[in-house]
Amino acid sequence: MCGIIGYVGKNNALKALINGLKALEYRGYDSVGVAYFLNDKIKIIKDKGRINELENNIDINDLPNIGIGHTRWATHGVPNKINAHPHSVGNITLVHNGIIENYLELKEELIKHDYNFKSDTDTEVACAYIDYLYKNNNDMLKTLHEIQNIFIGSYALCILINNDFNNIYITKKGSPLILGINTDEKIIASDISAIISYTKNYIILEDNDIGIINRDNYKIYNNNKLINKEILTFDKNIDSISKDGYDHFMLKEIYEENELINNTLNHYFNNNLLSSLPDISKYKSIYIVGCGSAYNTGLVGKYYIEKYLNIPVYVELASEFRYKKLFIKENDLVIAISQSGETADTIEAVKIAKERNAKVLGIINTYQSTIARLSDEVIYINAGIEVAVATTKAYSLQVLYLILLALRNSNIVINNIDKEINTIYNYDYKKYIKHLVNTEHIFFIGRGIDYYLSVEGCLKLKEISYIHAESYAAGELKHGTISLIDKGTPVIAIITDNDIAKKTISNIKEVKARGAHVIIVASDNINIDKEIYDEIISIPYNKYLLPILSIISMQLLSYYVAKEKKCDIDKPRNLAKSVTVE
Repeated sequence: MCGIIGYVGKNNALKALINGLKALEYRGYDSVGVAYFLNDKIKIIKDKGRINELENNIDINDLPNIGIGHTRWATHGVPNKINAHPHSVGNITLVHNGIIENYLELKEELIKHDYNFKSDTDTEVACAYIDYLYKNNNDMLKTLHEIQNIFIGSYALCILINNDFNNIYITKKGSPLILGINTDEKIIASDISAIISYTKNYIILEDNDIGIINRDNYKIYNNNKLINKEILTFDKNIDSISKDGYDHFMLKEIYEENELINNTLNHYFNNNLLSSLPDISKYKSIYIVGCGSAYNTGLVGKYYIEKYLNIPVYVELASEFRYKKLFIKENDLVIAISQSGETADTIEAVKIAKERNAKVLGIINTYQSTIARLSDEVIYINAGIEVAVATTKAYSLQVLYLILLALRNSNIVINNIDKEINTIYNYDYKKYIKHLVNTEHIFFIGRGIDYYLSVEGCLKLKEISYIHAESYAAGELKHGTISLIDKGTPVIAIITDNDIAKKTISNIKEVKARGAHVIIVASDNINIDKEIYDEIISIPYNKYLLPILSIISMQLLSYYVAKEKKCDIDKPRNLAKSVTVE
């Protein structure tokens, strides 16, 4: 969600801040701002909206060498200029990622000390409280150490102090923060994408680390002690953030799936490397935790692991995991799935699993992320940066790796599926969407694994098109939901599992008899009477990878519906890419 950038060095800080914020756009945001020293004063420029709008308000003659910036995803208060970061109170100006859960209590205390508040945010309260402590002790290190026992919740903070023209102060708890290091410049950011154009050398801040950062040096403290942090080198390639001629990043990323999937298959099967993947067959129980689409990948993984390894799998919403009675035992396996590796709810689930001595396997896209570092073993899916907020290629690769884990100990060989994916790419999706664009409600149905796919297809459509959509196990329709089916109601039915296809077809007949407009997504080896559907998207049969082929078609279907509706496809309203608050 929120993105943090800070720069101090020999070059134009404003240019570095804007470039960094653009690299963090994929996280999702609704307002943006920067603060920097100019003529010995802190200048703040911020507003709701996008980074390019902020650029229009910046004086190109400003050439600071120190500053901080922020992309905000609204949590406390609506997206507007007042609530946007940076916030400034007294001597303190800061940006913040996270949530201060006890901000109302802190606010009441500060009001008694004559502090007034303009915004609705927890961040302004945090800023004021830091100012309050700093006024009393005139020591920022001491102040940031004190807040560790005062602020409840999560935070990554990047701070400027009036009249301290050379230093940026940083600290974190629960939210990600890294420091990029060059000889005569330093870059602070929420993740590696924002620093990689300046340096490949960086350190990762751990909880309760406190840093003093300037052009020539940096010092990191923890528990009031100066510590030496390991300097890491990022040796992976980050694709340039460009649409490459596509109308949207989402479409580009859907089309990247072909190469990514087939490269992965070729790597493991052409080189006989399947056995190099973690062996999950030794566990008696497996829990998969994730949020949103990551949770949906777990549903598909459950189907394959139970089918091929005969191990019970429990798929849990990470946001519910810590609040329910758990039966995890020592040496059970918890598979944590997250594109960013910074999903707050999933991090908390991993911590609980570790406390119970369970083993943790992370399936992650982002190197050296929090979940990756907490996990006992990590599979990096190597999807590259996914700019569009609604996941496509990361989802498909997460599913692929879950399938490969289930098949690890078998003699099964999966061939390249370039031809099959290209078949799906080449369909004319515009003809399928005519009955979907102007509707208010759409239903997705399926049975077994097809129901699991319908959950993700449904989520993708409503994320980017804003159409109300619901997914149902097809057999459950007659237990109440079929009352919502009226003449012309769109129903998208998934049929890839031949073992249960006849049952699903029977359910489709029930909705068709009540006037539904039926679009079927079906494997081409299944015979389906033409009278029960209005449109059909035929999926080339592949015994092991039908879920991936099917979901690509639904990603494209959702994309073209949203495009026809002229929605902001890459940055859907109210959504964030990396959800770093619970």
